[in-house]
Amino acid sequence: MNRHIIVSQLGLLFVLLSAIMLATSALQFLADVIQGQAIDASAVGALFITGVAGLLVGGIAWQTHRRGSTFLGRKEALLLVAASWFGGAFIAAFPYWLWAWLHFARGDAHPFLSFVSCYFEAMSGLTTTGATVLTNIEALPPSLLLWRALTHWLGGLGIVVLFVAVLPGLGVGGKRLFQIESPGPSPEGLQPHIRETARWLWFIYLGLTSAQILALWALSPMDLYESICHTMATLATGGFSTMNASVGAYHGTLATDLIVVFFMLLAGINFGLYYRICKGNVRALFRDTELRVYLGLIALSTIVIASVLALSPDPIVLTTGERAESTVGESVRQGLFTAVAIQTTTGFCTSDFSYWPFVAKAILIGLMFVGGSSGSTAGGIKIIRIWIAFKVLASEIEQVFRPHIVRPVRVGRTAVDPEMKLGAVTYVLGMLVLAAAGSVALMVLEQVFAPEGRCDFTTAATACFATLFNVGPGLAHVGPVEHYGWFSATSKALMCLLMALGRLEVFAIIVLFNRRFWQRL
Repeated sequence: MNRHIIVSQLGLLFVLLSAIMLATSALQFLADVIQGQAIDASAVGALFITGVAGLLVGGIAWQTHRRGSTFLGRKEALLLVAASWFGGAFIAAFPYWLWAWLHFARGDAHPFLSFVSCYFEAMSGLTTTGATVLTNIEALPPSLLLWRALTHWLGGLGIVVLFVAVLPGLGVGGKRLFQIESPGPSPEGLQPHIRETARWLWFIYLGLTSAQILALWALSPMDLYESICHTMATLATGGFSTMNASVGAYHGTLATDLIVVFFMLLAGINFGLYYRICKGNVRALFRDTELRVYLGLIALSTIVIASVLALSPDPIVLTTGERAESTVGESVRQGLFTAVAIQTTTGFCTSDFSYWPFVAKAILIGLMFVGGSSGSTAGGIKIIRIWIAFKVLASEIEQVFRPHIVRPVRVGRTAVDPEMKLGAVTYVLGMLVLAAAGSVALMVLEQVFAPEGRCDFTTAATACFATLFNVGPGLAHVGPVEHYGWFSATSKALMCLLMALGRLEVFAIIVLFNRRFWQRL
């Protein structure tokens, strides 16, 4: 195995993240000076110190190993992708931890005084999960909230895709990295050169980001800072907000909900479609089966949830704690926003759906499993895999009573090859098994390490689903207005692993536990 390229590229990744930290620190310092506000030295200092340390460590790692072989094989690509996420979360967690130790006196109780909690928050950011350990988000300094949003934005299309796009020297190995990291069952090479492909995706991502920032700033009550933070969380389908009540804090303005819903929908669509539109192939939108299923599922879920809410005698509990009448208009508004937020795995909330009727909550749990489109920033199993699995099931049922008929499984006009059919069914089954095993493991760990805790089955199961499928909020004690800070350190570590498994679609990490992978290391 080529250790040199792994260490050198990890060093470059550390340099990149550290440079962004330093830029964040400088921007916050300048903003405070210009606005005449008191400078939060502990927050700005935490970002600055971590950024400088990261530059030194990353620079040394790159310089001492950059002269080795530049060949990146499949093993190296798998290990580099996994190390990038776990290592990236490690350095991203340090500003939180350092700020807490600089800011709080001994004896204070804050989640960030525990490095495991800081790592959880960083992993949740980079994997675009959006689960948080914080009880009071608004008490965090603006610079750390901005860094928190940036971890979402960087994780949206992937740290790995970013440094394949902007850093030289990977050659053909860059294609292996891109294919392993990119979400979805079969990432397409939009251009022959993989770095050009990654650049195109980031240009599209930047364009959507700019458009949403301007829309929120102009049409909603958000200021520029809040617009930037919420846009980064929306386009990355992450869900970190600057407010305790999430987007529900702006419930008084319908425009805010509509803008966020629109861009969540866009973020859940395959970015390859946007590339084709940029190249003039608008027909690709109407021919894409996955897009039709994606939009149809959201429409159906919205109709059912809105109907259930409108027929319920109970008022709708908002994330601000207020109660709204379950009128048809309010039910449609809450049903649409929540269905889109959960299916795209963004996890923004405007109402506390823990109080919703059983049918509505069951639909939301189902949407957690499904997720968005392949090639999008969304998590979940992905629409195309679910669709292929249903097609295979229908084909097998037909074979029972018509064994002589050989009919290919098709998605749209394209026949699905046996390898993709097996891959889709295996992935769906594997994720279901992993979700069940993770739920049991969380229950056991909480019973062992926190027997006085509040981890019932609903909490454990939905916490597992919400982290594995990168959604964020669950039900019961991890609901929309709750947090993950009360879990034991061991449980948080397990959920960090679940978040990484979901973001990298399991196999890129599971393979590292195979003894044969490390042979001839």
